[in-house]
Amino acid sequence: MNQNLLDDCPSYLRDFLFYMETIKGRSTKTVEAYYIDLRTFLRFLKRFRGLAPSNLEFSEIRIADISIDAIRSVTLSDVYEFLNYTLSDRKNGAKTRSRKVSSLRSFFHYLTTKANLLEENPVLNLEVPATRKTLPKYLSLEESLELLTSIDGKDKERDYCIVTLFLNCGMRLSELVGINLSDIKEDHTLRVVGKGNKERVIYLNRACLDALEDYRRVRPVVQTSDKNALFLSKQGRRISNRRVEQIVNDCLKRAGLSGKGYSVHKLRHTAATLMYQHGGVDVRLLQDILGHSNLGTTEIYTHVSNKQLEEAAVKNPLSSVKPRGKKKDAEE
Repeated sequence: MNQNLLDDCPSYLRDFLFYMETIKGRSTKTVEAYYIDLRTFLRFLKRFRGLAPSNLEFSEIRIADISIDAIRSVTLSDVYEFLNYTLSDRKNGAKTRSRKVSSLRSFFHYLTTKANLLEENPVLNLEVPATRKTLPKYLSLEESLELLTSIDGKDKERDYCIVTLFLNCGMRLSELVGINLSDIKEDHTLRVVGKGNKERVIYLNRACLDALEDYRRVRPVVQTSDKNALFLSKQGRRISNRRVEQIVNDCLKRAGLSGKGYSVHKLRHTAATLMYQHGGVDVRLLQDILGHSNLGTTEIYTHVSNKQLEEAAVKNPLSSVKPRGKKKDAEE
């Protein structure tokens, strides 16, 4: 984590963040999210208890001086007050508040069972706010083909390879950026590192193998510390997440698909949906392909398209039955 962020952390919070990163294997991005959520809670605690000047901007409230005794006095009612406070911010939707609850639960669980700084966990019975499940947005098969066939330009081999891996493997952005040349095996498999530093093996189909071969033929050879990275920037460094997002957005624009809300993560949704709808992939197998630890996360891809719903209705054996005419009509 950024040392500047840790400077305003009380020791118990700093220890928690180190624990989540080094022992639990959480990514830097996830740990920073924990920090932001818990910093907000501790700032609220000072404001709520009158320990910070009322005229001080909320973002200026320091938290380094909040003692562990203050944390020991936290009650479930305090947490409810905090969650009620977050409702005043339009940025805190149900998903964001759910994440804050998860951060608090992890934090107090650590203080109680790992650090042994608390005797009782005040949020033990805290429920996660309900979130409305929405169907994932994805490209249709026709749009996916249009996206692939419209890729062009001086870096077309690289760009085509990136989009092909997203659409065929359903990998995350961080997983693609983290691929090394040594991760590509002779048995046509690819090793990727997902959330929580969990490794999994992805089997490469012919489209992926061909795209990788074409790109590696033109991939520059560099002598930087990132020389083993598969995708490189113009400076010979590992390509960044942001640069990949820009590449995908440019490809979508060239294909006439911009403005539809598509993004890098939507390509992952697309891969999962196409495998399930057109490839007949079982949901549990899809779970392994995507690297989901929870089957419930994968089940969102078992939705069906409107076209499938229409086809199902047409195939109903009673779909062509007509009402019998009235007796009078029959006599006539």
